[in-house]
Amino acid sequence: MIDGVRVIDFHGHVGANDIMGMVDDPDLMLHTMDSCGIDISCVFNIYYPDGTTGNDMTARFVTRHPDRFVGFAYVSPLMPADSMVAELERAIDDLGLVAIKLYPPFVHWSLEHPIWDPIYEFANERELALIHHTGTEWQAYPKFLADVAPRFPKVNFVSGHSGNTPVERAQAIAAAQANENVYLETCSTFRTPGVIEQLVEEGGADRVLFGSDTPLMDPRPQLGKIITAQISDEAKRLALGGNAARILGI
Repeated sequence: MIDGVRVIDFHGHVGANDIMGMVDDPDLMLHTMDSCGIDISCVFNIYYPDGTTGNDMTARFVTRHPDRFVGFAYVSPLMPADSMVAELERAIDDLGLVAIKLYPPFVHWSLEHPIWDPIYEFANERELALIHHTGTEWQAYPKFLADVAPRFPKVNFVSGHSGNTPVERAQAIAAAQANENVYLETCSTFRTPGVIEQLVEEGGADRVLFGSDTPLMDPRPQLGKIITAQISDEAKRLALGGNAARILGI
């Protein structure tokens, strides 16, 4: 590990998912974190379109180990616009969640569609971090971040998975190059050699965030690809936790 680094995993899930074989157990996740040197995991529940149910579950999960888990709020434009904002207010102000997670593939609108604007406006007013799933699904193309980020400059937009595959990853990098408030998160099943180096060299060392997709993915290879990357120790420190601590204020 890199000396003096508090490792923050920016991408973790709460909620059981039998199809994916995901077990929702904070003690098991904590054991895994301890085994591979992860200090804090950011978690969110995307499995309930009403937002309220999943956010309550996330808050209860975090309460089990509040020094090790940080919760993100989830809402969906399947909810009425006023309900989305009210639920975000409740999740942030009452439940203590600190950022927002969105999952465009679950809905019928791409992430730059105006239907998302009430969420973006809330995040902009609060100066929050907001992570989208981005990838090969048309709703989740990271190129759309280049349209959204300039309109909401106080939001730290995070491209979850950095688009995953080469074409979409190039879109995510281009969005980060054009906008100082776009970040690139690393978790992916596509572990092509050189991906971390590409994100750092082309997107910037101050824009890369370690994520594992735990417990859907084993965090060890997700962490290992950063530790073994041919980048500077300072770039590793920033990716492993420094950048996340800055944009989350923790």
